[in-house]
Amino acid sequence: MTTSPFERLSASVLDLIGNTPLVELGRITAGLDGRIFAKVEFFNPGYSKKDRIALRIIEEAEASGALQPGATIVELTSGNTGTGMAIVCAAKGYHFVAVMSRGNSSERARMMNALGAEVVLVDQCPESLPGQVSGADLARVEEAARGIVRERGAFRADQFQLAGNSRAHYAQTAPEIMRQSGGIDAFCDFIGSGGSFAGCARYFKEVDPAIQCYVVEPAGAAAFAGEDVTRPNHRIQGGGYAMAELPLLDRELVDGCLQVSDADASAMARRLAREEGLFAGFSAGANVAAALKLLNSTHRGERVAILLSDSGLKYLSTDLW
Repeated sequence: MTTSPFERLSASVLDLIGNTPLVELGRITAGLDGRIFAKVEFFNPGYSKKDRIALRIIEEAEASGALQPGATIVELTSGNTGTGMAIVCAAKGYHFVAVMSRGNSSERARMMNALGAEVVLVDQCPESLPGQVSGADLARVEEAARGIVRERGAFRADQFQLAGNSRAHYAQTAPEIMRQSGGIDAFCDFIGSGGSFAGCARYFKEVDPAIQCYVVEPAGAAAFAGEDVTRPNHRIQGGGYAMAELPLLDRELVDGCLQVSDADASAMARRLAREEGLFAGFSAGANVAAALKLLNSTHRGERVAILLSDSGLKYLSTDLW
């Protein structure tokens, strides 16, 4: 049994990462045959699931010798990974450079800056709109991040390539869900880097191969599912970059793909706040909407686990709130 970090004196903020609550969404599922279990990842100190991967990636790099004391760390981010990296770097004494599209909500850049990060904002493509970060916008951020790594001889904490991303969720998030829930029948997750889906799905299937795992993407940008990309500038921040292949995500772990519209993701995020008292972001709303699709179809009467990936506080400047 894992002891809660709140039951003991913690040596640093790093001890507060992980062991987040699991909450049943009983009001949203009222009248339905089935249950949704939501992992409240905004209880992490950086208010998102990405704190877990930031700590894991940095500690694995330290252990391998790839990261030396006093080094500069660079990573592209939609804001959550950057916030997690900023927290870990502050606690460990590294300088962190966060590279982010101007299309992401301004709260994220301000929070990273407050935590001591150097924030580099990259202009969006001419056809993009604020709040609608496309794969093309992300490519610009990737190019800028690579340039900074070369110029400064920095360590690249690459969340799309480094397996520490998925290992964090395999080692922590999924085992926590299984302990807290007593068992689940299905799991669905909105994908960005694909790390949380990959890590959780791999663990769940090792424990019980019957657990069905579903990738969630934005409607009109479901490239992983093989759909034509007609809406690359969707509003669900933090993922859905219309990438057909993600290095960390093994397709053998995927039992199905679900698509959620901007309107449904927003509506469900608002329902989470008003009906359950859980103030979360766009992707959390997408995960709830996807889980409801499962309960209304192939998983009627079953238990579906999801992640509430981040806090609604990171979207106060957007039309979500």
